[in-house]
Amino acid sequence: MEAIEWTVQLRLVVALALGFLVGLERESSQSKHKKVLFGGIRTYPIISMFGFGCAWLFTIGEKSLLPIGLIALAALTAISYFSKFQYDQPGVTTELSALLTFIVGALAMLVDIWASMALGIINTMLLSEKARLEEFVEKLDRVEFLAVLKFLLVTLIILPVLPNQEYTQFKVNPSKVWQIVILVSTIGFVGYILSKRMGEKVGFWVSGLVSGIVSSTAVSIAYGRMTQQNSQISKNALQGVLVASSVMYLRLLILIYIINPSITYSLWWQMILLSGIGFAISLINFPTKKYKVSKLDESEKLQNPFEIRPAFVFALLFVALSFITGLVKEYFGQSGIISLSVLVGVTDVSPFVLSLVNSSGFTTGVISSAILVSMMSNTIMKGAYFGYLASDVRKETLIRFGIFALIHIPVIAITFFI
Repeated sequence: MEAIEWTVQLRLVVALALGFLVGLERESSQSKHKKVLFGGIRTYPIISMFGFGCAWLFTIGEKSLLPIGLIALAALTAISYFSKFQYDQPGVTTELSALLTFIVGALAMLVDIWASMALGIINTMLLSEKARLEEFVEKLDRVEFLAVLKFLLVTLIILPVLPNQEYTQFKVNPSKVWQIVILVSTIGFVGYILSKRMGEKVGFWVSGLVSGIVSSTAVSIAYGRMTQQNSQISKNALQGVLVASSVMYLRLLILIYIINPSITYSLWWQMILLSGIGFAISLINFPTKKYKVSKLDESEKLQNPFEIRPAFVFALLFVALSFITGLVKEYFGQSGIISLSVLVGVTDVSPFVLSLVNSSGFTTGVISSAILVSMMSNTIMKGAYFGYLASDVRKETLIRFGIFALIHIPVIAITFFI
């Protein structure tokens, strides 16, 4: 994975994200404490983009616009406070949007047109989506938000001081390891938020679809425990586990592409095929009556991927498996990696798969085959976890997961020999 290049586009995304983060916190605070503040979830991203636009113009020679922009914003802030006390109308979104529109026009004239288009579209979306954004803030869990902030704080402290060079003969790069942790946690957090927002409103198929982005192994155990409380949901829960297992292939394919695109070129069709087969198995001959996901105990709920502890655990597993993979290659050759991939499949395969695609010294065929073997092993174990807990559908679990696992064998063989 190459070092991050801080292009203008990436800086724009960062500016918007930071503005949104501050606005999210302010909106949440005023919603919970019933206090009217200067701005909220729309105002701060607009302020951020306004500053970005002024700074951009500053870099291309319009030196006066940056201080003028700052003075204008200060004036608006003063007006807001005056309105708050005099007329009880503290909102400044419209005024900021007007200033941003000015910047958008200037950018369209002076620099690449994509910049003005992006700023204009984002500004319009923020203005039009007020109700939906405020509804999102009302549902925000303060504990989850603090977990995200702590993770970002730790990342800002850790990432700059981690050396960006390889150590030992196994070429472990601390900076790259933490970048991979951030990547995995971010994708997992998207699934986690979707799962939390849907909650108990949806059936097992949809719930398995979004929860599988976080951890399909956790889904198999959680749904298995649900069946022990209510046996009527067993077949629907089995369907959800199959869907979550199918999502795993697509999630890992995206992660592999980001970390090592060259591996993706020899693995994409296998991952998409196996995912599609898993989805098909989850749809064939299941009951038409749909049960919604029941309430989970705290111990069974998905963990927030941005919690510091699971992030560190993932990092330690990644480093440990990088060393183990290197040792296996050194003493047992490339064929030993296939055997190792069977063993690691009993747990979450993500650390092993990502450490493998980040390593060197293996042929693409061996890496691709080892990934598929580990995923087949993991699929078998998820079926075993669920079948053990959901005793009334144990036979059907064996059949469906057995078929799913067996289909891996010809796919692995083709991958290994082509």
